[in-house]
Amino acid sequence: MAAFVAVGAIWAGSAHALSLQQIGAGFEEPIYVTSDPGNPDRLFVVERKGTITLVQNGELKQFADIRSAVSCCEGERGLLSIALSPDFDSSGRFFLYYTGKMEPGEIHVAEMVASGNSAATSTLHDVIPPIPHPGHANHDGGQLQFGPEGVLFFGTGDGGGEDDEEHNAQNPSSELGKMLRLPAPGPLKSPEVWSLGLRNPFRFSFDQLTGDLWIGDVGQSAREEVDFAAAPTLGQGFNYGWNCREGSIAGPATDPQCATPPVGGYVKPVFDYPHEDPGGGKASGCAIIGGYVARGPGMGSTAGRYLYGDLCVGDIRSFSPASPALTDRAEGVSVDNLNSFGEDSCGRLYAVSGNGPVYRIVGPEAGACPTGSGTPVAQKPLAASFVGIRAASRKVRRHRRGLISVWVSPCNGRRGDPVTLWRGRRNLGTRFLDRACSARFRPRIDRRSSFRATVKADADYLPAISRKLTIKPVRRHHPHR
Repeated sequence: MAAFVAVGAIWAGSAHALSLQQIGAGFEEPIYVTSDPGNPDRLFVVERKGTITLVQNGELKQFADIRSAVSCCEGERGLLSIALSPDFDSSGRFFLYYTGKMEPGEIHVAEMVASGNSAATSTLHDVIPPIPHPGHANHDGGQLQFGPEGVLFFGTGDGGGEDDEEHNAQNPSSELGKMLRLPAPGPLKSPEVWSLGLRNPFRFSFDQLTGDLWIGDVGQSAREEVDFAAAPTLGQGFNYGWNCREGSIAGPATDPQCATPPVGGYVKPVFDYPHEDPGGGKASGCAIIGGYVARGPGMGSTAGRYLYGDLCVGDIRSFSPASPALTDRAEGVSVDNLNSFGEDSCGRLYAVSGNGPVYRIVGPEAGACPTGSGTPVAQKPLAASFVGIRAASRKVRRHRRGLISVWVSPCNGRRGDPVTLWRGRRNLGTRFLDRACSARFRPRIDRRSSFRATVKADADYLPAISRKLTIKPVRRHHPHR
């Protein structure tokens, strides 16, 4: 395997002064990169045919090889991404998204367990029943990410072909064309359908600072789109519109459900761009490669902006989340055959070329991690949290206040920690945990309302979000009327 390559900035771009630093060479069809949650300088490069390479201390070493299980490389099939468990440094657990050989092309989400600097193929096992993907070798989705509450999310494509001919994306009973959520990976279980109406969410990410969800959904013949879902609800129940919509315009609308749009309409993209070049330096392309909000050190004026690209163009672009269309710009750097972005645990960003190179995206300022290069960001893995929520009554007289109790576990040492109650996307306030790690809220019930409670991460525990609790208003009963 090729030795480590450190070439510095290979091309500095515009006044925004981003550049690319190659971190390795000799990768075979690399398609994704991520890092150890506890050490941002321990990188894992995913290769499409089914291998994973560890890059550390200037050396490249094969970490895992599942080529015997992976269907590659017809169309868009292959090993498409991995996600290391937040407790990876103690458990060795990580998860893989790949297309298998049974159909071939069925979608697998599987787990492996590493020991030291390698993971034996014998540890590979599915954590969900394989998702059938017959007929076409494209629109496989491919991204795995742990959300801000420590739960595994993954995105699936609509099944391939044109116009969603199998009517999957708008069908709530299908697992294709969806954002799916697996609360507790372990024994084989079906994932939860989190949101629907997606064509091919090949790459999505969570903002390291806010926890917000950003989805790059690949369009068909006209528009490429970026979808957004704010924390803590992260778009649960959202319908992003495909195939009734394509970006901000009408889609082919072959699905029967298009005749009855959801109440309030489809969730619109926060940004989209055309396939035909509109001129004026504006975005265009054929297949969006969703990226990340830049939260790492040294990014200068790009800090806090969402970076993305396009497979057919390669230019790295960005926009401000506060005003995407008005602030979109080219960053002056380009990657041929751009397949993916990546992010390490320090927040530094990477770009992956399917031609072989993998690059770190470098800003104009010093870009060392706050704790120092090579030093783990987290000295110990964070423990999982659980947030419980219940109501004294699920029915409350209209315009009166309901009583909601929230509790958090584990409880050890968490007295005084803040817990926040949400109604939809609205923050209803924060209380502090008592000796029993519980808190009470009394929101006014004027309409049917759904509530969640959240706790943030601290030095010991991961952030967490409760299940949804619904309370209905009722009128006073008058038996003689």
